[in-house]
Amino acid sequence: MGLGYTIDTPVKVARFGIASVVSIIEDELVEQMRKLHCEKEGIQYLPIRKSDPDHRANRITAYLNLLNTIVDRQVVRLKSEPFKTGKEILKYFELLPEYSPVKSQFTVMINQEDGPVKKRMQQELREQIIPGSIDVNIMTKCDRINYSKDGQALPVEKADAMAALRGFAQSELTSSVVFSAGMNPRLYSYCETFADFLPDKNGMLRKKIILKVSDYRSALIQGKFLAKKGLWISEFRIESGLNCGGHAFATEGLLTGPILQEFKDRRKELSEELYAICLAALKDKQAPLFLQQPPLKITFQGGLGTSAEQQFLIEKYDLDATGWGSPFLLVPEATNVDHTTLQLLSTAKKEDYYLSHASPLGIPFNNFRKSSAEKQRKMRIEKGRPGSPCYKKFLAFNTEFTTEPICTASREYQNLKIKQLQEAGLPPAEFQTQVDAIKEKDCLCEGLGAAALLKNDLTPAHKLTAVSICPGPNLAYFSGTFTLEEMVGHIYGKLNLLNSLKRPHVFINELILYVDYLKKEIQVKQQSYSAKQNKYFNSFRENLLRGVSYYKSLIPDMKPIAQKHLEHFENDLKTLEKEIVSIVFPELEMAS
Repeated sequence: MGLGYTIDTPVKVARFGIASVVSIIEDELVEQMRKLHCEKEGIQYLPIRKSDPDHRANRITAYLNLLNTIVDRQVVRLKSEPFKTGKEILKYFELLPEYSPVKSQFTVMINQEDGPVKKRMQQELREQIIPGSIDVNIMTKCDRINYSKDGQALPVEKADAMAALRGFAQSELTSSVVFSAGMNPRLYSYCETFADFLPDKNGMLRKKIILKVSDYRSALIQGKFLAKKGLWISEFRIESGLNCGGHAFATEGLLTGPILQEFKDRRKELSEELYAICLAALKDKQAPLFLQQPPLKITFQGGLGTSAEQQFLIEKYDLDATGWGSPFLLVPEATNVDHTTLQLLSTAKKEDYYLSHASPLGIPFNNFRKSSAEKQRKMRIEKGRPGSPCYKKFLAFNTEFTTEPICTASREYQNLKIKQLQEAGLPPAEFQTQVDAIKEKDCLCEGLGAAALLKNDLTPAHKLTAVSICPGPNLAYFSGTFTLEEMVGHIYGKLNLLNSLKRPHVFINELILYVDYLKKEIQVKQQSYSAKQNKYFNSFRENLLRGVSYYKSLIPDMKPIAQKHLEHFENDLKTLEKEIVSIVFPELEMAS
């Protein structure tokens, strides 16, 4: 969801029992939002300046503590409200799914005649109000080493992700950190230095670890690494490789269905193996032990569009929960999207969402063609000044031309790189291809935080008001803007918010994305095709075909789906299978 879109979502939805995730990498944005919410709540704001020796961690700790305080206040107020029309206490229970036992209690209470029994039932309901968790996200690749004013590298503890983790660890929250973007051994090892990530004397964890993973192998490798430190993974959050928002981490053609099946089949084995390793590590540390094996949740997110899809996945694969992200960009009550971008999203077409190479990290990035950031990028190119000014430097990792790392989206890097290409004497077509690839990189540090500032009438620094936004491609099937009640109602099957665009099943949508991805990758590698690439692409195609076979075997389990949708599913599979088989790879002997 970017840097700013959910930066204060807990203040908006946590009191209704809805969990959300706050990105904490961008400490300047965190500090601006802390000032804003202190003023709104009448809490004294004491600035934490860059001159503070641990300003990043301290800013994050202060902001998370503030969110915790605000949500606590909200819940106290909500619990004290009468059960009357227009009150938030009613909204809390009305948002619950119909299958919730608490919702059933609420319905019985509403139909009860006034009197002592009704008052007792209301009090029992108040006691069951639980706020949603205030979780945080750290993208593990955003762990840049920082430098002093005289150009000296600072200790690794001052690196971006390390400081962010310290900020969370030192906060008052009892919640989880979500690690995304792959394994960072240095960051993972740092967790064990904070007591909150280890069991207390009662065998409980104050701070939990959630790993975003794309497949079982990744989960096992990362899980073992952490378990050997005495760190328990409370949740593996499986995310579709391509049918998701933000950065996309494509698997080698491994599809969601087979991945979920493997987690289901090996869940007990995974949990027991990691627990044995974790327990041995805790004993070696002479640290407190868990009183019993803690739960290990398996969840999924990425491209879900209907309640029926959600329910099928939960029941078929024994999932603990599912996650919905991008559709909430159309819910002003829940996320920070500025008015202009919101209007563009609400009327966007399918082709407006695309997988780009805009990220300086070199990872495919889900992008929005109509964003003001994309317009700004093109305008700078037209003016002969490609690239962005680079003030925040969170993605500055390139040392091709400089001793101190710079960002590939920066004007400095792009000028240096284009000059190098001009001197290389490349054929015109190849030169233009490489130049276009360089110019596609865009500043995400500013763009992914701008909307939160604009929506709250704050002025972004250096007047950099262009907005980057990274919805998943599934947002193409939602048009308009919605209330929180409407979106939650859609998720639980109370109403339908999908637009009139024909929407294939979540499994089919992902398969389409993977087929397109494979074709484009083959096209890109056409001129430099090698035996290694040939092996990779063949493995990719075989995995896709295995996925198709798996989905065919699922059809008997999908009978509850309406017959016409099931027919579409079968027909789409047949069409895509033919398309995969017909993909032509370059001839190796023709490779240059």
